Amino acid sequence: MCDTAVFLGPTLDLGRAQSIFRANYRPPVKRGDLLLLGEEVKTVGIIDGEFYQSLAVSPKEVLALLDRGVKVYGSSSMGALRAAETYPYGMVGIGAIFAMYRDGAIDADDEVALTYDPESYRPSSTPLVNIRFALKSAVLKGLIKEAKAVEIIARLKDIYFPSRSYQLVIQMCPELRDFLVLEAPDQKRDDAVLLLQILARDNKLPLSAVRHQATVDVLA
Repeated sequence: MCDTAVFLGPTLDLGRAQSIFRANYRPPVKRGDLLLLGEEVKTVGIIDGEFYQSLAVSPKEVLALLDRGVKVYGSSSMGALRAAETYPYGMVGIGAIFAMYRDGAIDADDEVALTYDPESYRPSSTPLVNIRFALKSAVLKGLIKEAKAVEIIARLKDIYFPSRSYQLVIQMCPELRDFLVLEAPDQKRDDAVLLLQILARDNKLPLSAVRHQATVDVLA
């Protein structure tokens, strides 16, 4: 019986996830799901969660697991949000997106929100946080000026999240077409991969060692 549950949806392909770390993979977490986990579950990874389809998982539910002695990790999406709220109490936050929420660089839930097919988990929009990292990369490559990137982000923040996409960014900034089609980074995916790699590493460590290591894990 597997003692690790990972809540995963559109952020990372299930096949790739299983190739990194074998676990009991479950759909995106929603309110009440953590409370249904059996006593055999000793480790939980939260990557994806439902925001608008159902009530979101609450920080209190995470704290209840931590009180039971369960190791709880979060990254990328809902996991990053809840880790930013509960890392002082023992949840292990992982990755660059978690660090941005923790440090106040971003604060809106819809930064990581996207729409997707509920059967295949195929995304039909692009999360704003991924667009942020793509524009940052474009600036570093000299493709656009930083002021242009700031302008695009400001415009996208005023657009409801299901309508955000790289195609929309290309309409705003045609010179980024080739870069976004061929080279756009996926920070949510990368943070999810990092979480699974760390789960694989920490699976044999005691809880005290995991918490001691947590300050290292927040960097992508």
